[in-house]
Amino acid sequence: MTDLELIFTMLGEASTTEIALNRDAQGFVPNKQAAQEGGSVVGIARRQLEARSGRKVVTTGNYLTEKPRPKLSPKPD
Repeated sequence: MTDLELIFTMLGEASTTEIALNRDAQGFVPNKQAAQEGGSVVGIARRQLEARSGRKVVTTGNYLTEKPRPKLSPKPD
């Protein structure tokens, strides 16, 4: 994950928390709405930065590849 990806993730979390706290969101539906609005804040900011910088914020190299899992041997009786 790049620095910008991390920053935008943190902005989304902080925006959502601030919206939910200011509205005293209680329950699933009000918190879902706060999360959608927090995500909207980040989406707008990300698109503006991408337009002005000419580069994408989200990279393809931000996911780890899954490691092969060792096979478990059967337990002796």
